[in-house]
Amino acid sequence: MSIKKAIFVVAGFGTRFLPITKSVPKEMLPIVDKPIIQYLVEEAIECGIEDIIFVTGRGKNSIENHFDKSYELEQTLVEKNKIGLLEEVEKISKLANFAYVRQPVQKGDGHALLCAKSFIDPNESVLVVFPDYLMPKGNKTFAKMMENYRENREIVIATDFVPKDQVDKYGVLKFESIESEDGDEFVQVLEFVEKPTIDKAPSNLINNGYAIITPEVWRYLAESQSTTGDGEIRLADAFVKILENGKKIMALKPTNPGYDCGTKIGFLKATVDIALERADLQEEFWQFLQSKLEK
Repeated sequence: MSIKKAIFVVAGFGTRFLPITKSVPKEMLPIVDKPIIQYLVEEAIECGIEDIIFVTGRGKNSIENHFDKSYELEQTLVEKNKIGLLEEVEKISKLANFAYVRQPVQKGDGHALLCAKSFIDPNESVLVVFPDYLMPKGNKTFAKMMENYRENREIVIATDFVPKDQVDKYGVLKFESIESEDGDEFVQVLEFVEKPTIDKAPSNLINNGYAIITPEVWRYLAESQSTTGDGEIRLADAFVKILENGKKIMALKPTNPGYDCGTKIGFLKATVDIALERADLQEEFWQFLQSKLEK
């Protein structure tokens, strides 16, 4: 059974980008002229996703508006004969079937997923995206995850490497290397270590927030208790239980490093790199960057 649904968890406050996230969801911050979340939605659609469920929170209405049809704007573009822009705007609402559910209280990423459980069939696996991270399109991250799932029918997560002095900000993996036949390296996850100190980190390979979860994950989430005393339900804790019960979790190592757009420096790096890939911007933007370097 192929995966046709994706859950995008967009309920966070985005405190690292205050004050702008007081009124603009961090997922709607633009990389050049497109919000972060649209890059990820488009990649999901390219690998066969048809239905996208957004788990939102208070103040996230602009996400729903962005993926909805905008009659007034489209009519204005028609009247001004801006056909290219009209096509760009019209295609957004046609990307997928969109649904929305709100997480009423922030009680962890696992709790956010449980808010979307009613949209998922009991025997259905689903792509899960926490859209802080943006991987280069050329990595084909979602497509490789889908292919691995089709072959093995096991949980698959995506990863990235970070500098060793930053491991205490992420969930870090202990893993065993396995080379796939087509040359894409997947590893088998042995342990999840949440925000370890540098000396306790088993590696510098981190979970970047993309996963394909199987039906059994919902049961573990429903049974989860907070492991930190704050009442939050975490997906990582469900993964720990799954490993303890002898189940496999596979992880895709990156072809090229990605961008943690939940941080200011990661957001800026993504903006620069994507701008330099744009034929309409790269020459003038590159000249600008060079002028800054020469000073």
